[in-house]
Amino acid sequence: MGREKPVLLPKHKKILEELGENIKLARLRRKFSAEQVAERANISRPTLTAIEKGSESVSIGLYLQALIVLGLEKDFLLLAKDDELGRKLQDANLSTRERAPKKR
Repeated sequence: MGREKPVLLPKHKKILEELGENIKLARLRRKFSAEQVAERANISRPTLTAIEKGSESVSIGLYLQALIVLGLEKDFLLLAKDDELGRKLQDANLSTRERAPKKR
């Protein structure tokens, strides 16, 4: 019995596909074969293919492992780095400690 595949909106799926494409292009620029990257990342070749296609069923840790092999692990730190909305909320002094009212 396999896991259920997560369902993403098309615009969110496109983001993952772009990430996968960027990983693939980085691999090709470095002239690494898919087999080399998969072996160094300690993942299977089909998993690397899924990463390069932007599959939502691949764990974020495996995306990170592929980035590490390509020397791009610092790019991972850029995810959610600029929290513009969070800063605006903080600047507006909105308290996040208050609970929402209970449903009746």
